[in-house]
Amino acid sequence: MKTVNVAARLAEQAKAMPDAQAVIVQHPSGAAGKWRYDSITFRQLDQDSDRVACGLRKMGVTPGTRLALLVRPGIDFFTCVFGLFKAGAVSILIDPGMGRRNLISCLQAARPQGFVALSPVQAVRVLLKPRFPHARFNVTVGRRWFWRGPTLDELRCEPWHGPELAATQADDPAAIIFTTGSTGPPKGVLYRHGNFDSQVEEIRDFYGIEPGEVDLACFPLFGLFNCAMGVTTVVPDMDASCPALADPAALVAAVDECRATQSFASPAVWNRVGPHCASRGLHLTTLKRLMSAGAPVSPYVLDRMKSCLADGGEMHTPYGATEALPVASISAEEVLSETAEQTYRGAGVCVGRRFPGITWKVIRAVDGPIANMSDAEELPAGEIGELIVRGAVVTREYVTRTEWNALAKILDGETFWHRMGDVGYLDDRQRFWYCGRLAHRVLTAAGPMYTERCEAIFNTHAAVYRSALVGVGPRGNQRPIIIIEPLTDRIPETVADRESLVSQMREIAASSPLTASIHDVLIHTSFPVDIRHNAKIFREKLALWAEQELEWEVKRNAGNQ
Repeated sequence: MKTVNVAARLAEQAKAMPDAQAVIVQHPSGAAGKWRYDSITFRQLDQDSDRVACGLRKMGVTPGTRLALLVRPGIDFFTCVFGLFKAGAVSILIDPGMGRRNLISCLQAARPQGFVALSPVQAVRVLLKPRFPHARFNVTVGRRWFWRGPTLDELRCEPWHGPELAATQADDPAAIIFTTGSTGPPKGVLYRHGNFDSQVEEIRDFYGIEPGEVDLACFPLFGLFNCAMGVTTVVPDMDASCPALADPAALVAAVDECRATQSFASPAVWNRVGPHCASRGLHLTTLKRLMSAGAPVSPYVLDRMKSCLADGGEMHTPYGATEALPVASISAEEVLSETAEQTYRGAGVCVGRRFPGITWKVIRAVDGPIANMSDAEELPAGEIGELIVRGAVVTREYVTRTEWNALAKILDGETFWHRMGDVGYLDDRQRFWYCGRLAHRVLTAAGPMYTERCEAIFNTHAAVYRSALVGVGPRGNQRPIIIIEPLTDRIPETVADRESLVSQMREIAASSPLTASIHDVLIHTSFPVDIRHNAKIFREKLALWAEQELEWEVKRNAGNQ
């Protein structure tokens, strides 16, 4: 049987373009506004990861062995990822930005048999040894302190004995990647080698990505596909777990100095880069393709970033989830010329057409499990329901929090559908219009209200950065509340200013039948958001906050009487 392993694609690129740069890492030079760059070629990366795979094999790592990978984005990260792929190990990948408690809990649930990790992480592993009783294959990235096991430098200093590649098949496990936990607890998604291999082909072919391009990778996991496509990955000087704090000057410098042709980043990143470029009259003339995902991207951000590109450059917003990516995509041109105006009127956010390898349906929204497709009701175009998808890039199961499998998967003969947990509708051109998360819809006595449809109406106000619709009270009789996060320079400073903004929001609510039932308006200066993209709003937390605020308001009013 044919070996399916995305690391085989790296070996192919190393043969085709051995001396081309595979990874470039940006570092501060010490002088203000100046940067230095480390790099590794495709041949070097291929051989470096071969050495790591060989070292792991000699340690006793066999295909299927689960190894937690906790390494900062950079050359070591790419070497380790492809080394683990080549050894057939299953990489456990967790965003460190989720906080120490969640990180340790997720790691414990994934039951690692070893750690390929930085020295401080290895120290924590040793101190918490009872939580990781099976962790015996441990490689330290950095200096080894008071524990056993080789360092990464020791593995990579061994002589190169030739290519390493486990004979994995499409159905073999390759990685466990955790969801952000923006809806429900973080869950470990099992990726198989076939999922990764299909993702590379879908993304490459859909966007026309060619070998020799240069990608500014502001989201490290997406950058892994580059090496398999013959694309140079530029790792910018930024904390990938806090994209909203990225230094736009560093990103612009990396684009210019490395001649980047494309870049993938969360909306939070482009919300910083756009104003930076606009205020300085900068144009990113080498970029021909921008991508952004993780949350809906506002037309304002799309328009601003598109204006920074050279003629012919385009911005795309791929749509998907940790469990299924990519699902659909839409260009900024289509949004700005066709769909944005409808979004502002409450039509939802158009995420575009499906990728060729995806099949999708919209079914009647159900809060509980759907065991079989015969129990699901497919809806016609234009009717809002839950999106379900099927395809080679769609993962089959969670391996932690496994009780969620019954809620997320629907059996259909020999195959299955994944429930995206998103509600929306298909239009007559087979484009999906996202109206919000299934768990976030507000169930009032008059019927359901959808977050993206309602919030877009309030977001048209010049003082509003973003808004959040939440419900307070029992489901089926919830009270709709709109919470406003003003722009930083438009936050009300006085009681009168606050009352004025609230009054304006109520006028906006009354202007549309979609929002006319909203009478309660609250101001919040900084929404809680997800750790991966800094863009998905934690509406569950805001709902609890809103309930407390309303209780305080009742008490204050009672005290004033």
